[in-house]
Amino acid sequence: MRKLLDINNPVMRFLVALFDLIALSVLWVVFSLPVFTMGAASAALYHAVYHHVRKGEDYIWSSFFDAFKANFKRQTLAWLVALGILAVLTFDAIVFRSIYLAGKPFGWVYYAVLVLLAFALTWTVYLAAYGARFNGSVKDVLRFSFILFRAHPILLLCVMVLVVGGIALALTVAPLMIIIPAGVYWGSTFPLEAAFRKHMQPEDLERVQRGDD
Repeated sequence: MRKLLDINNPVMRFLVALFDLIALSVLWVVFSLPVFTMGAASAALYHAVYHHVRKGEDYIWSSFFDAFKANFKRQTLAWLVALGILAVLTFDAIVFRSIYLAGKPFGWVYYAVLVLLAFALTWTVYLAAYGARFNGSVKDVLRFSFILFRAHPILLLCVMVLVVGGIALALTVAPLMIIIPAGVYWGSTFPLEAAFRKHMQPEDLERVQRGDD
């Protein structure tokens, strides 16, 4: 029994991580409710799953809320750009779905729009991750997140599978929404951090390897 309750026991570590992901998902939903704050909330979520869940640093609340405050202005402005793109693509998807269901010409464009929407949703994860991990202006966040998004197709597909799979699960099994947001971001830290490392300066890489970042 003592071994089972030991915090270093694999089962206990899994349960603690599961609880942390659920708590972070709830925080993300609450802080995203005004919609325009979703960019800052997403950057805070990435920061928390990377630093707290993966690396065991800080407490859940301080890890999330401090990152939310630090990134609020920059990530909100960047998110509004992404939100505009998502709104246009969502509107197009609704229109072309009606055309497709009516059996009219060009109905196939509906599926092309869905693909573009999947890419755009995946880019928002890059946007949040870059903002959480690096300094810079709004323009820097938009520019470099998109450059990284395009630079590594295999890593991009890994993140896209997580995003699209997470959305599909949430639509199919609604109660899983309690863990999906943080779960998707936690899974995304692996390909995204690999992409970041490919472009870091030697001194930044050394700092990451030492565990200082």
